[in-house]
Amino acid sequence: MNRDTTEPVIKNLPGEKATQWVETHHDVAAPSTYVYDFVWDLSGEAEGPFCTDVDGNILMDFTSHVAAAPLGYNNPKIMDKLREFDLVDPLKIAGQDFYVSSGHPPDEDPLPGPTGLMQRLVDITDHYDMDTVFLSNSGAEAVENAIKISYDASEGGKYAFTFEGAFHGRTLGALSLNRSKSVYRRHFPEISSVHDVPFCADRRCSSDTCSCGFFVDGATQLREKLHPKRGHINPEEVSYMIMEPIQGEGGYRFPSETFMDEIASIVSEYDITLIADEIQTGMGRTGEMWGSDHYAIEPDVITAAKALRVGATISRSDVFPEETSRISSTWGAGDIIASLQGALTIDAIEEYDLLQNATVRGQQFKELLRDAELDGVTDIRGKGLMLAVSFESKALRDDVQEAALKRGFLTLSCGYDVLRLLPPLDVTAREIELGASLLTAAITDVN
Repeated sequence: MNRDTTEPVIKNLPGEKATQWVETHHDVAAPSTYVYDFVWDLSGEAEGPFCTDVDGNILMDFTSHVAAAPLGYNNPKIMDKLREFDLVDPLKIAGQDFYVSSGHPPDEDPLPGPTGLMQRLVDITDHYDMDTVFLSNSGAEAVENAIKISYDASEGGKYAFTFEGAFHGRTLGALSLNRSKSVYRRHFPEISSVHDVPFCADRRCSSDTCSCGFFVDGATQLREKLHPKRGHINPEEVSYMIMEPIQGEGGYRFPSETFMDEIASIVSEYDITLIADEIQTGMGRTGEMWGSDHYAIEPDVITAAKALRVGATISRSDVFPEETSRISSTWGAGDIIASLQGALTIDAIEEYDLLQNATVRGQQFKELLRDAELDGVTDIRGKGLMLAVSFESKALRDDVQEAALKRGFLTLSCGYDVLRLLPPLDVTAREIELGASLLTAAITDVN
């Protein structure tokens, strides 16, 4: 497969083999969220945004597995270094409390494992004075540990704040913070005393033009709740506030500077621990290493996963508990291959200037779609390669997603009427132009 010339080729989707695979899968799989009857052929040709399914169809994937495959498929920027690694058994050791090495001294380990990954994470969060990392298996676990260390650091603070539209994972603690679809929380027990406030729905708004409900009569809901005389929540009893710098599942909502300035002011004034959920926005997706880097907020804790390949809770040593066994995990910091992939991903982002590439290519995509003046499209937005297209209705969005699939172009939905696109971080100008043309054609097909 030549990435410089490949285009989607669709024979039959889903084909006979894919249909059989899907049926076999569902014979034993619990119900979950399935998007496509697309079955990736692990032995088929694939590179960057292009992949092959079991029936020989070639597709262009602008989902990056919901940002969990930051460089797409079989990218040599990572694969060439992974091939230097001789597979061993076990490839997982028992977590953060055990050690692994592929060379000496530690700072010169040619194939960095968990230790090397944590060193890199400290380096890329140094501007937030973060110096300590706990690795786990998933984003939800990273959030759970962020919750735990924040409660611990507050020495009994019982309140927490989340935001309308938030999605932080599917474990029980994380579910208590979700404010997106009701199906995520229905009938499950929740952590008590979690309050919510609106999340900015207009990236251009000011305090005077805000329509989401956060700003009201010259004040904000959050500040009023915490007001020493008018409020009903004692700021000294707030353990943490958690937010996605840009909401993902909630609809790719990009907040205004005014909104984020107010959040930054409040957490600073009341010394509230701020957790930035960077599981989808982090690792270069927005054109900065972290989504928080675009705004005035300065998180005390960052949660990462997806593009990192493992879960990570990153903070300062004074936030993490000193007492051993307060946090622990099997496998998370001991997944040797996943930690290596995470470390090499950070290296690739820095070596190939992929933050700049994300910024330039994301702008190119937005300009191409805006210039097309497409019927039924109400908004085109994004930072870096975290891109979104809003439609006049959910039905139209769904029809466009299906039409794009028929053309061999993979996208994802989010929110209510939004299509999200997450190309590989090293996507090329040709690939952006091709993806934009496929999406434009799909929108035209259904109008």
